Amino acid sequence: MTTAAAPAVPVRAPGRAASGEDARECGRIVREHARTFHYAGWLLPPEKRRAANALYAFCRVADDMVDAARVAGAARIARQLADYERALEATIAGRPEGPIFRELRRVLDVYAVPPQVLRELLAGVARDLHPVRYETWRELVVYCEGVASTVGEMCTYVFGVPGGDAAERRALRYARTLGVAMQLTNILRDVGEDAGRGRCYLPAEDLAAFGLDAADVLRGGALARDERWRPFMAFAVGRARSLYEAAAPGIALLAPDAQRCAAACASGYAGILGAIERLGYDTVSQRAHLGTAARGAVLWRAWRWRAPDALSPLPAPAGAEVAWDLCPTTLAVAGSADTTRPS
Repeated sequence: MTTAAAPAVPVRAPGRAASGEDARECGRIVREHARTFHYAGWLLPPEKRRAANALYAFCRVADDMVDAARVAGAARIARQLADYERALEATIAGRPEGPIFRELRRVLDVYAVPPQVLRELLAGVARDLHPVRYETWRELVVYCEGVASTVGEMCTYVFGVPGGDAAERRALRYARTLGVAMQLTNILRDVGEDAGRGRCYLPAEDLAAFGLDAADVLRGGALARDERWRPFMAFAVGRARSLYEAAAPGIALLAPDAQRCAAACASGYAGILGAIERLGYDTVSQRAHLGTAARGAVLWRAWRWRAPDALSPLPAPAGAEVAWDLCPTTLAVAGSADTTRPS
């Protein structure tokens, strides 16, 4: 770690290259593509909101690029992603070009986000250029770590963690667990959409435990009415909920001016699980989402959110390596004191 916390006030004043127009472009991307994140961002101070928007825009462009591979062709998108990676390396070296990368350079300067976590994000996104198949939950966790735990880690540096290095390490582990929860929620929400792209992220061993396989998912059709589908989805939603519960104590470790935003993001995404249930687990033919009233309720609860007076100690170093049996009674979160990655 390079700093104990990302301060509410910039470490140094941003340069002229980080213009208001660049910030507005990143804000536009957030506004158009991430309603929950956009509204939650207003619970942050302006300086941190600007940085969070830059990180989201960087991640979103890469994700959209890979999602276009089915139409544009994987080889062409791989070249575009390689160009994007080179633009990131130029930014890290102090030569940013374009609104997103100029804003990203500013985030690196002000909040000391480690460049390696940005590289990890792009490596995770690149996995989707290849045939998607995950045999085990552990394999899926590695993917979720790459595309989502990285985002949680980036945001933690921007949000800030008072209390020194030990508190920061704990907060980062919690944030990475939350990233896995949110990515699993995405996967459960987008089953039909992903199948249309020829992708099935659901672990083969979990599907098999309920008499299903990836071919059933990719065929779609009447899957949502299959008597095996509902119990499988109920199991998967339960797993996601337990991940949110495991990650929740990390919010109180963040700087006070960022806790409400983090609570809104976590609560908003967790709320999608309820929307999935209300659809009867049919995310094959439709996409679960929160309505305007539900998003308003999330923001209201986040605004009223208060950290507990005292944090209970972690029973074990929290991280994204989560063991979940097919007949779960407890969620086991494992890790080590000096790492946030699965061993």
